[in-house]
Amino acid sequence: MRRLRHLSGQHRTPAMNRLLGGVLAFNAGAINAGGFLLVSMYTSHMTGFLAMLADNLILGNMTLVLGAVGTLLAFTCGAAVTAILVNWARQNRLRSEYALPLLLEAVLLLVFGLLGATLSRQTPFAVPLTVLVLAFTMGLQNALVSKISSSQIRTTHMTGVITDLGIELGKMFYWNRTASPPESRVRANRIKLRLFATLLAMFVAGGVVGATGFKYVGFIWVLPLALLLLALSLPPLFADFYRSLRRRAKAKAIQPSS
Repeated sequence: MRRLRHLSGQHRTPAMNRLLGGVLAFNAGAINAGGFLLVSMYTSHMTGFLAMLADNLILGNMTLVLGAVGTLLAFTCGAAVTAILVNWARQNRLRSEYALPLLLEAVLLLVFGLLGATLSRQTPFAVPLTVLVLAFTMGLQNALVSKISSSQIRTTHMTGVITDLGIELGKMFYWNRTASPPESRVRANRIKLRLFATLLAMFVAGGVVGATGFKYVGFIWVLPLALLLLALSLPPLFADFYRSLRRRAKAKAIQPSS
């Protein structure tokens, strides 16, 4: 529980990064699968939208081209906002540099869960506002995990994770000759193997839970996910708040009385 309370804290360890990565992979799987049931689009897969852009540009279907452009821009803007929040917090020496993007993601999911039915209106990009909100949220999350793990962990799409998992499996099953020296033998990185397997399993589990929830409950199903992210983001934010109060009290105490 103590580790969970400080999961979005400033000081990171590889174990904390893996735990947060698993939680966010579950969240991304749930949002991605549930979003597909709502808008028939996987809003975290930018590779698919790039292919849609190229294909329909040749086919002359400018409506789908416009939708792909809008989704790509939303995802990119989400990643950019994470970078802005993290760097602003660092320059102001805050402990909540990673908690701020997580808080924003939680707020967006809360809005989506409470007002999701009103977000189906079309936008100038020829896609519902729901698509842009979910793409922005996934860009926000993907950039956050990338910043935390120095680009070693991804949670919103599994292509790279499955590739890295396959590489480590290939190393694990590689037949080393008995006569080969120990330093030249191929060995799998068991820590990475567990990490990639965990991310993949959590994404799939989140997809099953998200699809089930959105199918039988609807938009409101996203609220538990939003509340989980909100709870994870609060400890560093409270720490900054209390530190700010102490600084103000200390500055007031040393001011000369009139």
